[in-house]
Amino acid sequence: MKILFAASEDAWGGFLNRVKKLLPDHEFIAAGRFGITDLTGIDILIPTMSKVTEDTLKTADRLQLIQQCGAGLELVDINAARERGIPVANVPSDISGNADSVAELAIYLMIGLSRNVEMMKDSLEKGIMGGPMGIALKGRTVGIVGLGGIGKALINRLRPFGVNLIGIKRSNPVQAQKDLCMDWVGGPDSLDILLKQSDYVVLCLPLNSDSQGLINEDAFKKMKKGSFLINVSRGGLVDYRALKTALKEKIIAGAGLDVFWEEPPDIADDIFKYNIMATPHIGGATDISMQGIATSVAENIDRIARGKVPVNQAFG
Repeated sequence: MKILFAASEDAWGGFLNRVKKLLPDHEFIAAGRFGITDLTGIDILIPTMSKVTEDTLKTADRLQLIQQCGAGLELVDINAARERGIPVANVPSDISGNADSVAELAIYLMIGLSRNVEMMKDSLEKGIMGGPMGIALKGRTVGIVGLGGIGKALINRLRPFGVNLIGIKRSNPVQAQKDLCMDWVGGPDSLDILLKQSDYVVLCLPLNSDSQGLINEDAFKKMKKGSFLINVSRGGLVDYRALKTALKEKIIAGAGLDVFWEEPPDIADDIFKYNIMATPHIGGATDISMQGIATSVAENIDRIARGKVPVNQAFG
């Protein structure tokens, strides 16, 4: 089977090579960049961070599966794929080790902002010991928006820090509060309550039409003074202009971002002169996560090759 990997061959630490080793009898093509224009002759598409539009799908003459190497399917036109009978599948974050890795990165960003990594560098260069003064996590309130695989992994890792845990869950928030032993959980219409109480607002929810631009100008104004925003999910959850204003006017103390309004972001953008701790979309880029995702991707490709139905489909 001919498999198109819509990214450079060395993306995410050589993820493609992991899949190749598991499927040595198949032909793999790396697009070399994000972006797909022609699917002629392709049996399997791994879209990564590339858009899969209706126009692109019109070029598919034998496509049997769109298999994402992660959980996010917001760039795939699901309806267009469904109309053409092309299965679309992902790798849920809680079955691959991805959720654990993303949760670890979220805590890294929280601590880095709290202990002021930028000022640490400045202090070392100037020979200043004992500074900067940091902010301890103990006793702070962490608001987690989205209590799926990543949110749950984050909760488990934050408990030893002695923080107060509150959250937002799309469905059954009362049950989620009980099951996850959290201090408070509300539904989507209770986001304002979480924003007003949280010292750290961590975004762990998927991007869709309901969550696009969720953290906008109004949301920033409701955030607690001196709080931090952490986004390890998707850049589209946060309104770029509103974020820039919130940082410039010190409505919030800073932001930890693993995802951006465009990827890759322009590092010359003056938004980065404000208190942003940024990482290049590496939340799931760990040895354990990549191997787990590669195994799941390879298993679904193998299922297609054997005439079986793929698992973890976006639609039945």
